[in-house]
Amino acid sequence: MAPSAMPDGVGVAHLPNQRHKIVSKRGANFTLMVCGESGTGKSTFVNTLFTTSIKNNKELAKRHAKQVDKTVEIEITKAELEEQNFKVKLTIIDTPGFGDYVNNRDSWMPIVEFLDDQHESFMAQEQQPTRANRIDLRVHACLYFIRPTGHTLKPLDIEIMKHLGSRVNLIPVIAKADTLTPNDLAKFKRNILDVVEAQGIRLYTCPIESDDESTTNNNKDIMSALPFSVIGSTEDVVTADNRKVKGRQYSWGCAEVENEEHCDFKKLRTLLIRSHMHDLISTTEETHYENYRQIQMETRKFGEAKSKKYENPKFKEQEEKLRLAFTEQVKKEENRFRQWEAQLVSERDRLNKDLEEQHAKIKAMETELENVYQMQGRNMRR
Repeated sequence: MAPSAMPDGVGVAHLPNQRHKIVSKRGANFTLMVCGESGTGKSTFVNTLFTTSIKNNKELAKRHAKQVDKTVEIEITKAELEEQNFKVKLTIIDTPGFGDYVNNRDSWMPIVEFLDDQHESFMAQEQQPTRANRIDLRVHACLYFIRPTGHTLKPLDIEIMKHLGSRVNLIPVIAKADTLTPNDLAKFKRNILDVVEAQGIRLYTCPIESDDESTTNNNKDIMSALPFSVIGSTEDVVTADNRKVKGRQYSWGCAEVENEEHCDFKKLRTLLIRSHMHDLISTTEETHYENYRQIQMETRKFGEAKSKKYENPKFKEQEEKLRLAFTEQVKKEENRFRQWEAQLVSERDRLNKDLEEQHAKIKAMETELENVYQMQGRNMRR
């Protein structure tokens, strides 16, 4: 008698459930970076993001609330979030603002170097015999804050976004969206996307197609908002219909942080936390890190230290200034030496001349003395 067919097969279909259990037990690491010009509200946005979405995490709110008027160096804040027994080790990288000076070409270099250094550090740890305690600060998403000028991207924005897009999942964000009218904001978004396409800037795009039609529509809705417009505020305001919300109070009414008619804050939060955190992590691992690793492994030996592929323009400029200053100082010293040498030669010539004059006087005196002796001798003979 033939054996009866197994109604559930051999059990391969249960692999996703096993994977789910492993991931749930292990948790996840997620690193978010915010960067952009000074005064675009990067720190305020982070505070807003994690006081509205994870309100029970008092540790992060407390630790990140120590922001000052201006971030002057890369600031790293860590926290562990837990929701329905799933833990996420969250790291926030708050970068120094740039754009305050006439020449800003060097101001973004620390950010690029930080991204490369994290890939380099992880690759070096992978080559060690023991890898259990690896420190992983590779950035999974970088929010680039754009000043709401209403026109288009500035040359500084274009240059920085080109460098960032090849290293990290770059997500452009229009800061302080409540300063633009809806029409101006829509036009500003179109202008930004046109420049991004023309300049070949790589942005993060989440997978659109899905087996679930509602998920596909949700993904399309999220990506249609790119670049995301946000309003940052940790203050509670009361709306005209007596609702207490996070937002900003104006004479004409309230600009609400989580109102999709006012900004794209909820869509951006959904992208980062609810729907595409795993895709951001896997893209960083499989694309950006692998690209870096492949380039480095092709250009150096195993275990060899990283060679400087480029020099920091800031240090190069400082080195050039020091070199010019040193050259100028050498010229001054050479001129001073020549003047001193000329004085010595002049003094030598003067002393030689005086010596010759003294020799001539002595000679004359010797001649005169001899004449005197001769005259005395004649007188004695007489």
